[in-house]
Amino acid sequence: MRTSMIERTLGIPVKRWLVFMVMVLLCAFACSRNEATKRIEETGTITVITRNNAHCYYTYRGQDMGFEYDLAKAFADFLGVELKVKVAASWDDLLPSLERGEGEFVAASMTITPSRSDRADFSREYLPVQQMVIVHKNNTKIRSTEDLDGKSVHIRRGTSYEERLRELKQEGRDVRIVLHEDVLTEALIEAVANRKIGITIADSNVALLNRRYYPDIHIAFPVEIRQSLGWAVAKRERALRRKINKFFERIKQDGTLDDIRDRYYANVERFDHVDIKRFQERMQTRLPRYKKTIKEACDLYGFDWRLVAALIYQESQFNPWAKSFSGVRGLMQLTLPTAEDMGIENRINPRESIMGGVRYFRELHDLYDKASEPDRTRIALAAYNVGKGHVLDARRIASRKDLDPNKWSSLEKTLPLLSEPRYYKKSRFGYCRGREPVIHVQNIVTYYDILKREAIEYSVMDERDEAVVFHVEQEEE
Repeated sequence: MRTSMIERTLGIPVKRWLVFMVMVLLCAFACSRNEATKRIEETGTITVITRNNAHCYYTYRGQDMGFEYDLAKAFADFLGVELKVKVAASWDDLLPSLERGEGEFVAASMTITPSRSDRADFSREYLPVQQMVIVHKNNTKIRSTEDLDGKSVHIRRGTSYEERLRELKQEGRDVRIVLHEDVLTEALIEAVANRKIGITIADSNVALLNRRYYPDIHIAFPVEIRQSLGWAVAKRERALRRKINKFFERIKQDGTLDDIRDRYYANVERFDHVDIKRFQERMQTRLPRYKKTIKEACDLYGFDWRLVAALIYQESQFNPWAKSFSGVRGLMQLTLPTAEDMGIENRINPRESIMGGVRYFRELHDLYDKASEPDRTRIALAAYNVGKGHVLDARRIASRKDLDPNKWSSLEKTLPLLSEPRYYKKSRFGYCRGREPVIHVQNIVTYYDILKREAIEYSVMDERDEAVVFHVEQEEE
């Protein structure tokens, strides 16, 4: 009797092999728990576990926001369920909270590392990052990993930074690791800026954003190869991980991921140390003279006063006598026709300029009601700078190029085209220096982001961070 290939190779009957394979498949199926997706379907909710900080989740003017929060909210909408937020008590409690079933996934700007992958399953990458060494701008001696020998590097315990530094020690680097319990990375960056500590490490997205707030820091060099941020689900929750990966694939294709990233990290690579330092100084010396009037105008017309303050600084740097080559004047740099339309008799009168300028900005903002925020505000800011006619031309070009005319990312591409003959000759309002309104908006967004930071509400007690940094200061001195 002839034997089958399976019997000759494995030495077992075919029937027994088939039974074995069925059992393996059943076991594999059973090992995929899918409890999370069942809870989501039964309750109509999904709970994200995250951290309360500037990169994950916070409250501004009564509204929940943050890069990770906005992504998680988009994911909940993708599933058609309600999003709930669970703030972990500490960084070290993120994965334990997941293991205790306090949420379905972790979204906390968490780097995918082998040690973390032993405890949870991770999604595909949604943001590439790289660990960067941060020192004070006057520290010119730290240029490479070799320069870390004999130096103290301050980091939060349990981070990928700690893992990397321990690898460096194993490789022979004589670096001293100073660990802090659940201290915000931002607090350590601030300590570097204030020269309370010498060195810290932060992921590139965190480092670049905080350079706006602390322009005296220097992002020295990468200490690790490129890594990836990912969302974590409990082990064997394969169905939920597949849904997350499908979601990330979708938002990468339709531009949603870029839009959310730009809300929080737009133009972070652009950095002018002198400009940011001057801005911070003039917010202390010049803004107080006009702050009451700005708030009054914003209460009347429904804007965040910090946005208008950023706009005024970009226009005039809070100089009421400012005058441009084109004839616009005053704090809000209004043209004479616009000033007359807004009922302004004296453009260099600070109160008249502010009240009339904010009213005009309100009219522009109302024009773009089909755009969602923050696109609507950014399009209105561009119109304030270059005129609504040129913005209309740029939106028409966007439509012809199959770009969404209600997205600021589209107009960033098409406004500069209005300086090229092949475009402006076919446009209703003709030539304009289209790159200028793009830079104008980018600067205002940066200034606004700096001003907003002071009003962000966290549930984490800042006093704890300050106490730790104070202790470090005494230690270093």
